[in-house]
Amino acid sequence: MRCYLQAFLLCMVFIFFSLVYVFNQLASTLEDSDGWGLKEQGIPGGRSHDDGHLLRKRPGLAGRDHEEGLDRERSSSPGKHHSDERSHVAVVACGTRLEETLTMLKSAVILSKKPLHFYIFAEDDLHEPFKNALDSWPRTAQTKFNFTIYPITFPEENAKEWKKLFKPCASQRLFLPLILKEVDSLLYVDTDIIFLQPVEDIWALLSQFDSSHLAAMAPEHEEPRIGWYNRFARHPYYGKTGINSGVMLMNMTRLREKSFKNDMTTVPLKWEEILMPLLQKYKLNITWGDQDLLNIIFHHNPESLYLFPCQWNYRPDHCIYGSNCQQADQEGVFILHGNRGVYHNEKQPAFRAVYEAIQKYPFGENMETSLLQPLEASLLTTTNSYCGRASHLFTKKLKQSILSVQQEVTQRR
Repeated sequence: MRCYLQAFLLCMVFIFFSLVYVFNQLASTLEDSDGWGLKEQGIPGGRSHDDGHLLRKRPGLAGRDHEEGLDRERSSSPGKHHSDERSHVAVVACGTRLEETLTMLKSAVILSKKPLHFYIFAEDDLHEPFKNALDSWPRTAQTKFNFTIYPITFPEENAKEWKKLFKPCASQRLFLPLILKEVDSLLYVDTDIIFLQPVEDIWALLSQFDSSHLAAMAPEHEEPRIGWYNRFARHPYYGKTGINSGVMLMNMTRLREKSFKNDMTTVPLKWEEILMPLLQKYKLNITWGDQDLLNIIFHHNPESLYLFPCQWNYRPDHCIYGSNCQQADQEGVFILHGNRGVYHNEKQPAFRAVYEAIQKYPFGENMETSLLQPLEASLLTTTNSYCGRASHLFTKKLKQSILSVQQEVTQRR
């Protein structure tokens, strides 16, 4: 009997220590799991963490969790998951470009019928103004877009050189494929862009890419006699008149994977490998900064570029000496590009009229009576200039876009 009792006690002791071991292992596993979850959210030790990136987690709800934004991109990257209907739009804003950028974003929001995601790269002191402005937009507008705000970021070893290239921060666009690694495709636009039709229409051009295309841009000029690159460039450039990078549609997955031919080495180079050597070779010969570098790259890799018509990037050069964008003459202007500061001076009043009409339009008002009609009246006063005489092209597509939006609103009611 005593032997049985001793055996029983030994078994109980064994079971006790086994249970202690199991509970310790379980507790350890749960602790590790909690720690990983906090790391994924960017919250060390469970404390709130703000790394300078701002994400709107859901339409209309402000958030600050940048890592969650990356997770959402992984699950809904265009080209990888066809269920994602968003158009992904990036812009770089520095200095006094806050209001101009907000007007561009506004033009995209009021005309687009599909959801948008904005990637805003801005100097640190512009982060809060951007967030406050976008958060102040009406709920009906906020439900149409998400946004993420990023700091200006250049490779550390050459940051100063990249930042001072051409205009402040302009060369940030060259590094978007390396920063937004989880984004498959992206539409980059300058701050001085005004959309005159839905963003999803230019986004749809991605479907026209063949297997070699990885980016799309418009020619710098249609008329060689007034072209800049073919008359003055001291470096290679794309095609007959070069390309303008103010509106740039990219399949960034392909861009990251591509090995580019170049005039520096017989070995093709990846995107992250080619940028600095190009700058070092041509920095004394380039005038337009990062746009010139893009021209050099696509000069040597022309098969990789999809060239879209000038109506997708319509600038004063297309009307200042008389109309020289045939596609716009036929179908109207799709995207207005007010470079050379024409939205803020008196040199091209027709361009300024469009900018101010979008800027002043009250969200939610009837766009025909509160946007289109005041704009048409304002454009009538600009006919003393060549661009003013072509200003009917500015409203041709806009009328169609507004009609389409108004019809959708009516159907929803």
